[in-house]
Amino acid sequence: MNRLKVGIVGSKFAADFHCDSYSRNDKVEIAAVAAIDNLKEISSKWRIPDTYEDYNDMMKRDDIDLISVCVPNFLHHDVAIAAARAGKHILCEKPLATSVKDAREVIDVCNKEGVKLFYAEDWCFAPALQRVVQIVKEGAIGDVAYVKAKECHCGTHSPFAKNAKTCGGGSLIHLAIHPIGWALHFLSDQGRNKVVEVIGKTNAGESDNYVHKDNTGEDWAIGIMKFAGGQHAFVEGNYVTVGGMDDKVEIYGTEGLIKVDLTFGSPINVYSRPGYSYAIEKTDNTLGWTKPAVDEFYNLGYVAELAYVVDCVLSIKDPMYGVSGPAGLACLEIIDAMYRSNKEGRTITGKW
Repeated sequence: MNRLKVGIVGSKFAADFHCDSYSRNDKVEIAAVAAIDNLKEISSKWRIPDTYEDYNDMMKRDDIDLISVCVPNFLHHDVAIAAARAGKHILCEKPLATSVKDAREVIDVCNKEGVKLFYAEDWCFAPALQRVVQIVKEGAIGDVAYVKAKECHCGTHSPFAKNAKTCGGGSLIHLAIHPIGWALHFLSDQGRNKVVEVIGKTNAGESDNYVHKDNTGEDWAIGIMKFAGGQHAFVEGNYVTVGGMDDKVEIYGTEGLIKVDLTFGSPINVYSRPGYSYAIEKTDNTLGWTKPAVDEFYNLGYVAELAYVVDCVLSIKDPMYGVSGPAGLACLEIIDAMYRSNKEGRTITGKW
């Protein structure tokens, strides 16, 4: 096999950046897309030859090798299970499922069916963060003691993400899952340096939220993770940050520190009175001074992430820990522990 045929399940935001990344890769053909709406728009934009209203019909095709799961969170489990049983390799957007139980079932079925499962954590492939890893490995900041990371913006437009049941929670599972996943990738030593203590604090949703009173999930959340090696990670995800998506990472070592701005780090500065079409994701407007992204999907790691998945399938290679099924499961187990910590007002211990 020297060219991969991909089927996309979903047709909105995540499906669009998967299509963008695949379209830059000459080893990939996007063969089909399945969704309940927006099919004409996405298939026309990305020149996808075949469309399906039922993803099960698409998965009957023998020529499709890999399925990109780009549907709302509560459907990840069902689509991934169907893909595995159809003998397709799977790239699943975050989270792996909306519950630990469902995530474990996805992994078990993929193992039983002998298909590869990739967990889509794009931060593992963000060029800035990959450079950071190189710098740390050189010993530039000594031993890493503490990592601080966040993903925040002004709120989701998806009705499924606003609903705690269909999302799996609120801003903790929907946004903070990225810094949690990257902290595991960076600090866990391929899953050997386990998280052993977790603390979480969140709003309760609806009237307890700061801004988004119609969200049944929380609009603000923080968490602390302690690793067996002694390192700590502080993570945040909130929907109360205006001005555009704010993704930042700070790494503190015994001999120095590193600060990374993933979303406001553009080399371009624009001052505009009338505004213009687009700066970065979740910006309210483009008036005054802004820093428009140059290639947002590339800089957030999506392009390299999907290229890595394609190469793993073509070369019959298992994924590294940070983008594997076990890493996706660990993220959900840690998030579940953070929710329990918030509810019970105590530190949760374990090994994740």
